[in-house]
Amino acid sequence: MEIAFKILLIIASLGLITVVLLQKGKSAGLSGAISGGAEHLFGKQKARGLDLFLSRLTMGLAVAFFILSIVVAFFAKS
Repeated sequence: MEIAFKILLIIASLGLITVVLLQKGKSAGLSGAISGGAEHLFGKQKARGLDLFLSRLTMGLAVAFFILSIVVAFFAKS
């Protein structure tokens, strides 16, 4: 069972890396980081299509990665 969770963890981590690299940058430089954060916070810029899909996929893979990391650590401890 531990080996199956380790394999799933590797798949989730590689998927997360791939999805993050496929996303395009939201802003460039320090000035873009400040204004980009404000736009993201107040919702002036809405993601559509592929950007929305990649964003949701990133969140799902990140949650799966953290949960699988905890499960694998639990099995390794016992």
